[in-house]
Order: sequence, then structure tokens, then C-alpha cells
Amino acid sequence: MRQASGFVLAISLALAIAPTHSARAAAPPDSQPASPTLATPQGDLAIFPPDNPWNADVRALPVHPRSRDYLASIGLDKGLHADFGTVWNGAPCGIPYVIVGNDTPRVKVVFEYADESDPGPYPIPADPPIEGGAASKGDRHIIIIDAPRRTLYELYRAVKTPQGWTAGSGAIFDLTSNAMRPAGWTSADAAGLPIFPGLVRYDEVMEKGEIRHALRFTAAKTQRAYVAPARHFASKSTDPRLPPMGLRVRLRADFDMTNFPPPCRVILRGLQRHGMILADNGSDWFISGAPDPRWNDEFLSQLRRVKGTDFEAIAPGTPVPDKMTPVK
Repeated sequence: MRQASGFVLAISLALAIAPTHSARAAAPPDSQPASPTLATPQGDLAIFPPDNPWNADVRALPVHPRSRDYLASIGLDKGLHADFGTVWNGAPCGIPYVIVGNDTPRVKVVFEYADESDPGPYPIPADPPIEGGAASKGDRHIIIIDAPRRTLYELYRAVKTPQGWTAGSGAIFDLTSNAMRPAGWTSADAAGLPIFPGLVRYDEVMEKGEIRHALRFTAAKTQRAYVAPARHFASKSTDPRLPPMGLRVRLRADFDMTNFPPPCRVILRGLQRHGMILADNGSDWFISGAPDPRWNDEFLSQLRRVKGTDFEAIAPGTPVPDKMTPVK
């Protein structure tokens, strides 16, 4: 959901399951932080620097003084929902992405929110994967990773017409930089954040056995405010009990994950270490991931046993290169 920018209040904050149980145990905490990576034809690609807010270890940060209010507004008794998996309504379930190289032509995109979109051009393949499928009437995200240029391209409500590509908004991110979008700007996401670094991916859960970044999640009601690394809000409500865009929550350290399948435990350990970031208006406690035919949807559904009361909102503490006014 989108809303034009207004007066901004902000603060610094900065499974997947296969039919087998082959996910490895997560590695012990690193003495030195390292970026999550994506395998590409050009080799492993680091997804933002190690000190990027998406990659921060937030286990030591204090609990936010409004934690209870924020969690209650989203739903203390509501469970997590894996908004990704194999297939839903005839289309891959989740937000897909595609890796491109130098041979992919760059094309012009006409934007609805051109004043808050990066003009491009964008390296869109001839038949890119679209969230919800080609006939979708939803958000229709297109996520493109240009591996040689180490650049992330993201589009919201992308549609190909006889005249060319159109989209609601678009954003381009340098994967080697911690630079954020201008204050008040949206992206392909309501919060002005990149989408790709917050996705649960099959290769991380089942092959690497570890998630080294925060996840993306949604809530039905949000505040007319944002906290870094978010850059934009999408609400008319000034109710301080509602969560601002960019709010980060983490799974409680004492959460018992003993009876969850091993791949689910990979996701849950990631939520303890890196948490998840509120990125858009949507269904409460829906976490985002990339579709893959190898997911085990029955196992993923067990994440619903994790309730809102099992989380805690955390106070700002991760430095980011910006100076903002605190949300009160």
C-alpha cells in the first residue's frame, strides 16, 4: 500500500522445508560479522556490507519501552505466517527474484510515483518472474539482481504494455553500500526499504543452514511515522501504540523451538539473532520469502505456532549514517 509522503518522524536503528530433514545446524556466532551471500554465475555476491542494518546482530539491544503496545496492536495471540512456499492459486507462492548479467538489455520504466522512484533504466529480462504470476492483480513485484554490477533493482506493480514497462514505483540499490533512500521516499516497498535482503530463501535454510539477515514482515495497522532504516510511512494514524514502519522485532531468547522441524529452527534462530523489520501494510505477522518448488508447505505452516507474544520490539541501537528526530 502507498501514501504520499508527509511530515516525517523517524529515529536511527540501525523451512523452508524440504521433504527431507537435511538442513544443517546453524553455525555458531561469528567473531567477525559477515554479509549474507547469494550464489550467482559470477560467484558469491555479498548482500550489503556486514554492518548494514539488515545484517545486524540485534540480540543485545534493549527492549523498546512501547514493545507491549506495538505487539498488541499486531496481535499477541496471532501466529506467524510464512507468506511463501511452493504454489498458491496457480502461481509460485512468495516474492520471486531473478539474477541477470551484462547481456540483459536495460529498458525505460514509466512510474506512477516518479518523484520518489529511481529513473533507471532497469535490466528487465524478456519474461521476468512477477509476484503472483503474470496475471496477478496484487503488488506484482519484480526483483532483479544484476550480479556483475552488484546492483539490486526492484519494481512495484510492474506491468508490460505494448508501449513498454510501467510500474507504481521503483528503486535501485548498490549492494556494496549502506546508503539509504532520501528521507520520505518510498521504494518498491511502502517503508522505502529494499525487499530482497528480507526474504527467506531456500538456499539459506536448506543448503547453508543459517539466515544471516533480518526478515521482512507486514502488519495491518501502522503508525504515520517510520524508524531507520525505513524512509517512508503509509498510514494516516498518529496513534503511538501502532508500530512505525521500520520497527524491528526479535524472537525472545527463551523461546523453545525444540519441537519444530530442523528447517523451521533455522528460520527461528535467524529471528532471534537478526529479528524482522516491518516493511509494509498487509496481513499481521506475515513474513516474506522467495518461492521454491522444494519447500515443504506442511512444515512451513508450523511457524503459526509462534505467536506475537513470543516476540519483543527492540529499541534503536544499530548506527546508520543519518540524523533524525526521535519518535515519541
